[in-house]
Amino acid sequence: MSIVGNVNNENMQTCIDACMKCLQACEECLTLCLQEADVKSRVSCIEMLRDCIDICNLAIHYMSRGSKYAKEVCKTCADICDACAKDCEMFQDEHCKKCAEICRMCADECRKMNMAMV
Repeated sequence: MSIVGNVNNENMQTCIDACMKCLQACEECLTLCLQEADVKSRVSCIEMLRDCIDICNLAIHYMSRGSKYAKEVCKTCADICDACAKDCEMFQDEHCKKCAEICRMCADECRKMNMAMV
């Protein structure tokens, strides 16, 4: 028996999934950035990746529990995901490009969710 959907958050599932994908992409990108030869030039981006990971995780939790503050968290998540994408786009590595793309998709879903919540 599945417990998913018990708090009437089914309409948030697309955004929850986007946040999960973004969190994973950022974790992977961060790990790979730490292995790059120019890691010192990536400090700001690495810090941004950490912020993005944290806000995506928070958004997942707030939406999953149907929190009345999920709307605000989703707005903040969209802003941070956009900023993270911008930082990742400064690097030419495939993992950075892919992460930026996924961050942008997450930001779009979070904006949609923010607009849809009452």
